[in-house]
Amino acid sequence: MVQIQDSYCTLPVHCLFSAGSSRACAEGASALTICQNRFQRLRRAAQNGAACLFGYYTFMHTTAPNFTLQQITSLLPLEVRAQARPAEPMSAHTTLRVGGLADMFFRAEDTKALAAAVQAVQRAHAPCVLLGEGSNVCVADAGVRGLVIQNACAGLQLGQTTLVDCGFNMMRLAFLAVRAGLGGLEWAIGIPGTVGGALVSNAGAYRGNIGPLVRRLEVVEQGERKWVGPEWMEFSYRNSRLRCPDAPFAALLQVELALAPCDSALLRARARDYQRQRIAKQPWIPSAGSYFKNINSSPLAASLPGLPAALKQAGVVPAAFLAEACSCKGLRIGDAGVSMRHANFIVNYGSAAAADIRRVANTVRQRVRERFGVELEAEVLSLGDWEEAD
Repeated sequence: MVQIQDSYCTLPVHCLFSAGSSRACAEGASALTICQNRFQRLRRAAQNGAACLFGYYTFMHTTAPNFTLQQITSLLPLEVRAQARPAEPMSAHTTLRVGGLADMFFRAEDTKALAAAVQAVQRAHAPCVLLGEGSNVCVADAGVRGLVIQNACAGLQLGQTTLVDCGFNMMRLAFLAVRAGLGGLEWAIGIPGTVGGALVSNAGAYRGNIGPLVRRLEVVEQGERKWVGPEWMEFSYRNSRLRCPDAPFAALLQVELALAPCDSALLRARARDYQRQRIAKQPWIPSAGSYFKNINSSPLAASLPGLPAALKQAGVVPAAFLAEACSCKGLRIGDAGVSMRHANFIVNYGSAAAADIRRVANTVRQRVRERFGVELEAEVLSLGDWEEAD
């Protein structure tokens, strides 16, 4: 068993299989001052406990009284407190490059610090967000109230039973598995985000997904650090219990995955094919990934001329097919728009506001509803203080 411990770095696609290029994922940000009255909205942001996908990880809100900046800081262990910083621009930590300030931000690089920080906020019922690499989320222009914890834990023991931290980059894990002749993750080549976020959304592609590979997970729930079985996640199509409105206040630390020995050349060929398809179809400017979930409806699929026979037989209608049929490609509001390369990608052409991203999404949803009578469900989730924008 090979043990690898490294911190996350974005690998250009050409580093994986010598094709294409990656977009830059870093953006400079200057420190700003927090006004104390922003904390008066904490109760509103933390009402009615919820959990959802946030950059391929989860965010957690718990019912909580108002917290001041000093109170949030005082909850944290000393080693966490020393590294936490206020007024962090979320646009610097999301692939869509939108979002206002987080009241407090902490980047956890080992599971001990991550668990300690999560346990502290759980026990105090303080508002908290767990962030991976910032894909699959649209953060409000008004920012996020409370504490944001970025999971950058990147420990890995690679083998037929692979133990990996949930902050490990999913695409890098897939590449290392393919190189080692371990099958099961080759579909993830080119998919952004962390292992934890892939678990939360039961991510998958090309008839593969992560749920069936899970043996057990280490979690923090109600202040307790423990191991649980895969049934704890309640996996379903692009979903798990951590995406549900009544989701538990829990954090994923590590996961054991069962990978199968396979011919490395075969895996490389398969992964290279998946990669080429993504390069050909998907935009390489800032986005959150596929914006809407596909529609599962055999009657609708059967009624659509031009839908491939395999999709008709499966009863699956891609959201991109519906959006393109409604002439949504090229739709633009400000610097937000639907990609001309893929109708299920809403992109930031430069300086889009989160509110513009939402307006574009709502327009696509309305057009599809009026023409086909179905409601598109967002895979990308809105996070933060949207009340000011609504």
